[in-house]
Amino acid sequence: MLNPNFKYHPSELPSADELFEALKNGDRLALARAISLLESTNPSHRKLAAELIRRSVEVKTDTLRIGISGVPGVGKSTFIEAFGNFLIDEFGYRVAVLAIDPSSQTGGGSIMGDKTRMARLASRPEAFIRPSPSGNQLGGVNRTTRESLLLCEAAGFDVILVETVGVGQSETAVYHLTDFFMVLMLANAGDELQGIKRGIMEFAHLVVINKADGENLTAARRAAAEYARALHLLQAGQSQWSPHVCTASALTGAGMAQVYDFIDQYRRLTHATGYWKQNRLLQQSYWYEQAIASAWRYFLQKNPEKFQIYQHLKSLVESGEVDPFLAAEELFEDL
Repeated sequence: MLNPNFKYHPSELPSADELFEALKNGDRLALARAISLLESTNPSHRKLAAELIRRSVEVKTDTLRIGISGVPGVGKSTFIEAFGNFLIDEFGYRVAVLAIDPSSQTGGGSIMGDKTRMARLASRPEAFIRPSPSGNQLGGVNRTTRESLLLCEAAGFDVILVETVGVGQSETAVYHLTDFFMVLMLANAGDELQGIKRGIMEFAHLVVINKADGENLTAARRAAAEYARALHLLQAGQSQWSPHVCTASALTGAGMAQVYDFIDQYRRLTHATGYWKQNRLLQQSYWYEQAIASAWRYFLQKNPEKFQIYQHLKSLVESGEVDPFLAAEELFEDL
């Protein structure tokens, strides 16, 4: 969807009014420009991005945030394309994909190939795909993934899929970013039970055995049964949800309806218990900490009066009165 009133000039900085109005009307070009401003280190860009976030958090939405992780080769991008198309075709949802690509540790570059791998989904007007480099950020996400998610919500997307880098068991930051977290696994990968013991599997709401088609179907079903037995050893968390396991195939579309059914069951359960809202507030506190920790922790420890300001803003974030990104910006401004 393009807004004819929004004029894109790469060399010019648009006003917050112009850019946010276009973004709120669902203009994907405006949304892409806003995310680029978030990722920029230019002070004027950062100031404009903060204003866009300030306006975005005031937009009341009922979005579904889904994190998707898994080791390289498991078929995350192919699965996301199939699942995104399923959500659009079956429910008429508008779907945004925030895909994090690994950055080079030497040159800092990133391949950013997700739009190529999701060509059909990328061409649909109901979808928006944004690949971003991971940079030096740990946890499988980009340093501005959360704020990009808020912009997507303000732009009217119903479902936001966050695809992590895919480097292994340490990718737990996306769990603190989304409402529902699924992990894609392969049959016969040699780690069916090892993956249960530590790390990422302990956070999963759903384990999906991907590429369950053709000659691999029997092995996928066997792996799913093994995972299901092993996951019973894990205690249900505060959400009162026990992790589930299913098989799926992006090639045939099998399993997509079951994946969504599990997500819908989780959403209905946690809305009924109040955990859905509670979890989002807990995430607010987590991301506030992440927003300031790397650059300002040492400085705050050396300045007690500034530390008191930090504690006050943290209490406002934890009560849901202030957005974490905006609280961090206010703290930086004071410093």
